[in-house]
Amino acid sequence: MTRVAAVDCGTNSIRLLIHDTGTGEVSRRNTIVRLGQGVDETGHFAPEAIERTRAALADYVEEMQREHVTRVRMVATSATRDAANREDFFAMTRGLLGQIQPGAVAEVISGEEEAALSFAGATADIDPARGPFCVIDLGGGSTEFVMEDHAVSTQMGCVRITERIMRTDPPTAEETAEACAFIDAKIAEAASTVPFADARTFVGCAGTFTTLSALAQGLESYDPERIHMSEIPFDRLRKVTADLRAKSAAQRRENPVVHPGRADVIGSGSTVVEQFMDAFEREADATSFIISEKDILDGIIAGLTQG
Repeated sequence: MTRVAAVDCGTNSIRLLIHDTGTGEVSRRNTIVRLGQGVDETGHFAPEAIERTRAALADYVEEMQREHVTRVRMVATSATRDAANREDFFAMTRGLLGQIQPGAVAEVISGEEEAALSFAGATADIDPARGPFCVIDLGGGSTEFVMEDHAVSTQMGCVRITERIMRTDPPTAEETAEACAFIDAKIAEAASTVPFADARTFVGCAGTFTTLSALAQGLESYDPERIHMSEIPFDRLRKVTADLRAKSAAQRRENPVVHPGRADVIGSGSTVVEQFMDAFEREADATSFIISEKDILDGIIAGLTQG
């Protein structure tokens, strides 16, 4: 039996999945590091953001060593594609990941590869009879839309929209209206590549979607087993998203299912999801999302174990 690891570093969080080829999942972790702090405005990683990411990755490497991981693949997505000083980030990852596999370093993958990996992971546990699937991976800096033969990455995410548009806490009506117009334009951009009208089931993955599922179900704590493969009707989701946007970040943090590091951006994330629901109702008569805890990490693991 062999143990392999996948690491995904996005705009808002860094995540780890350790997998045993004989027994399956060993560990799955998520740490909010906000690597993309200010990148949309400055074009550079903030030194403190790189340090937060370094500390989290060092902790993950220690766990990989304890679990005898022999192969690792780390991907970096939206924020790293945008940052001028990304070589500082790469040097940091090379030093840490090399302790597990000589020569390993974070890879900047295209939005299209990110989408394909997310699709493979997110749909792994869904009955194929419910297809065609459209997977939406809503991140901090970008959002990927992917169907079987179509994929697109858009520069739209909860951190980017919070920093660029929805700056007030809670956001004003004017900021929300501006954000909705921005989001609608990005959805229209995606629709020119991805045929939403052909989708039968819409699958949401990543932290905004999973948190919304927990809230819609009224969970008292974040429970991945109850969130994974939950099907949440749009009408119930709209009540949750409106409530979140009306609250301040401090009020959101009071709910135990909302990660403290996500509380300041989930209002923007909720607005994105609301616009998705409007579009998918209009284009495909959709009425619900299936929420998947599996995503790009699971797609990476599949590649490692099949290679």
